[in-house]
Amino acid sequence: MFIPGHAPENEGQDKCYIPVSQGQVLCSDTEGWRPITSNIWRFANPQLDATTHYIGCYFEQDCYVVLLDELPDVHEHSWFNLYQLLGLLSEIDYEVAARAVQIVNWERDHQFCGRCGTPTQNHDKELAKRCEPCDMLFYPRLSPCVITVITRGEECLLAHNPAFPARFFSALAGFIEVGETIESALRREVAEEVGIKVGKLEYFGSQSWPFPGQLMIGFLAEYESGDIVVDGVEIEEADWFRFDELPMIPPPSSLAGKLIREFVKRNEGQ
Repeated sequence: MFIPGHAPENEGQDKCYIPVSQGQVLCSDTEGWRPITSNIWRFANPQLDATTHYIGCYFEQDCYVVLLDELPDVHEHSWFNLYQLLGLLSEIDYEVAARAVQIVNWERDHQFCGRCGTPTQNHDKELAKRCEPCDMLFYPRLSPCVITVITRGEECLLAHNPAFPARFFSALAGFIEVGETIESALRREVAEEVGIKVGKLEYFGSQSWPFPGQLMIGFLAEYESGDIVVDGVEIEEADWFRFDELPMIPPPSSLAGKLIREFVKRNEGQ
């Protein structure tokens, strides 16, 4: 169990650490990834005076992210980025690792006030940076995105982004803009990217996507009208695919992969 937090509730309980350096987390060569316990960290610790931030309670241990400037060698441990760990960790462990990396990004990107340029200070009660002259707080940034699989009977619409590997197709996705609801953002993104109008929306689930700080909000959307017209920028190819004739799709560890497999499951059960 992991309970996110801003300050430890019990200073006396055990501690664990997540070393992060250059966007990578430290992973045991023999036991897989998990936060490192106090006794192992003291033994293998490459930088005792590193900056730390409390991120929550991990199975009754106070959990801290440790910010390391360099990528040090640690005995019987290796460094991995979150892409490499995606699908290999439990949902709880991936949440913890993602939170740690995003807090490091926030620490790096908010050292100065964006209004007056004064160096910021850590808030004593919240996970925030404070500019004293402006009395402003800067929290870790989270960018909400909508992602959807459009369904039409036994078919779903999948798209190919120019950055994808050849013949790899996925769900449509995009950032929610200022002033938009989640639903209006979904309809806008679909219309912009493939020229389709969708009808009924069904919320499916969400996923932290720390690349660098997105929250993916997933829907299944029913096709209503229109022909596919790709924008040629975000999407270079899109098509309808039967549930049993899919192209290469994302892994089930991603929300896109989960959405597509949910569509397949519903059609296989008919």
